Amino acid sequence: MGRITFYEERNFGGRSYDCSSDCTDLTSYMSHCYSCRVHSGCFMVYDRANYMGSQYFLRRGEYPDCMSMGMSGFFRSCRMIPMYRGSYRMRIYERENFGGQMYEMMDDCDNIMDRYRMSNCMSCHVMDGHWLMYEQPHYRGRMMYFWPGEYRNFSNMGWGSGMRFMSMRRIMDSWY
Repeated sequence: MGRITFYEERNFGGRSYDCSSDCTDLTSYMSHCYSCRVHSGCFMVYDRANYMGSQYFLRRGEYPDCMSMGMSGFFRSCRMIPMYRGSYRMRIYERENFGGQMYEMMDDCDNIMDRYRMSNCMSCHVMDGHWLMYEQPHYRGRMMYFWPGEYRNFSNMGWGSGMRFMSMRRIMDSWY
């Protein structure tokens, strides 16, 4: 079980809101959220309501200013990431709708170009585990959270057409 506290102002000032589950719109509790503390668990926070926009992965710790994390606005929604202790398995595909080259992964990959000679990852099927995928090699750039399911087209996930990923890592239970 995770717990996060959001604060209206930077450096944990102003009113606060404690959260232990998913929240589609934090502005229904306070006008804006510029800082937070993760007391336990892991969360994805979003700069738009309904889990849209840019995503940021947070684990236990203090985050005194969302702007220093690269956010253009403030925290608008959050999703708790459940702890997972099983195996990890994901198939990545070079093209949308599971087209092109396919590789099955069971561990982190800091650069799909180096490991698989694959220039794009534009769809995936997560069979086991929870994953973070990054738009650039070496876990850089925008990230997106994936849980078990089929993801045929990343462009319909709020980032526009042509979204692709170049590195991916497992969300491990040791991060909690």
